[in-house]
Amino acid sequence: MADTGTAALLATWEAGLAEAPAGRALLLHGTARPDLDTTALPAVPLGEREGDLLALRRALFGERMQVRLDCHACGADMEFELDAGDFTRSLDRPARQVVRLTEDGWDITFRLPAAADLTAVARATDPRTALLGRCLVSAVHDGAPRTADSLPPPVQRRIAEAVEAADPGADITLNVGCPECGTTTRAELDIASYLWTELDAWARDTLLDVHLLATAYGWSEPEILALSPLRRRYYLELCADV
Repeated sequence: MADTGTAALLATWEAGLAEAPAGRALLLHGTARPDLDTTALPAVPLGEREGDLLALRRALFGERMQVRLDCHACGADMEFELDAGDFTRSLDRPARQVVRLTEDGWDITFRLPAAADLTAVARATDPRTALLGRCLVSAVHDGAPRTADSLPPPVQRRIAEAVEAADPGADITLNVGCPECGTTTRAELDIASYLWTELDAWARDTLLDVHLLATAYGWSEPEILALSPLRRRYYLELCADV
């Protein structure tokens, strides 16, 4: 785990303000995995990245996750709580980064998609086909090499199933029953977006604390951030009592 001290986290938040969601996810992943070079982060399989981000989220904000969704059927506002530990097993790092499929005369090698792949195909007319072409290492049918666009739909489905089995954490889906109408709503859990929202709220609260304490005591930002959260809160309570 990276340096998750207050000053370091504020620096990550400040850098992310000017970034799109993909850039923010990369910054958060860099915080979670200081052992990796920044050029290597975009190539980490999606499930591994999600596991890294969840570990960072648990270290910063604990196990409980508050989630809100709108029912797809009746539009009711659904608010519920998740336990981050429930996703630990599904977000384990994949045992391998390349999947091989041998079936009905086909011999296919396919690498697990990473964040860089999603970014590269985001604006493609058909992102799924573009992702298939980008991550296909080789495809041979009855001894003859084949290209990604020549793969029949059943083979494409088998590749998708094999990739999902190898990297289940790449796509975490929630199935939530609506208390109003009983309909089940499916929604993807975007850990990077969720964590950024929490970090943004925390950073703004922290800077407000700095402002209040600097105004009251004349301390500098580094001096205030060096205080433990408990001591900082105590000084804020003293300010309120004056």
